[in-house]
Amino acid sequence: MSDTDFDDWLRATWAETQGFTLLMVLIGLGEGRVDLLRSAYLHVIGDDLTWNEMVRHFDSSGEAWDAVAMFRAGREGLVAHDVAKDRLDALMRAMNGDRTLIRDGEFYNRDGLMLRLDDAEPQPPLFS
Repeated sequence: MSDTDFDDWLRATWAETQGFTLLMVLIGLGEGRVDLLRSAYLHVIGDDLTWNEMVRHFDSSGEAWDAVAMFRAGREGLVAHDVAKDRLDALMRAMNGDRTLIRDGEFYNRDGLMLRLDDAEPQPPLFS
C-alpha cells in the first residue's frame, strides 16, 4: 500500500525531533457532530510506525471511529508518562469545550488522509 498523509507526517516529525510523544483522540463524525470517543498517548521512538498499524490499534478500542486528531505533547519531544497523561487530560477537557482545537493538531480520516475542520454553515430549517 502506498504511503498516507500520516506516514509522511510521522517521518517528517521524527526527522525533526528524533522522538516525540503523541496525544491521540479518536473521533466520531456524523450529522454535523464531532464526538470525542477515546484518547491515548504514544511515545514515538522511530519512524517505522505505519498508518495500517495505527488503524489496528484504533480498531482494537472497540469504538466505531471515523477520524483521529493527533497532537505533539510538547515541543521538547518525548515527555515522561505522567506529563503525557496530564497533558492528555488537559487536552480532553479543552476539546470537550471547544472542538475547533482539532485545528491545532493533525486530523486524519480512516484512510490516513489529512482532514480539515471547517466551521459549519448555518442551515435553513427543513420545514417552515
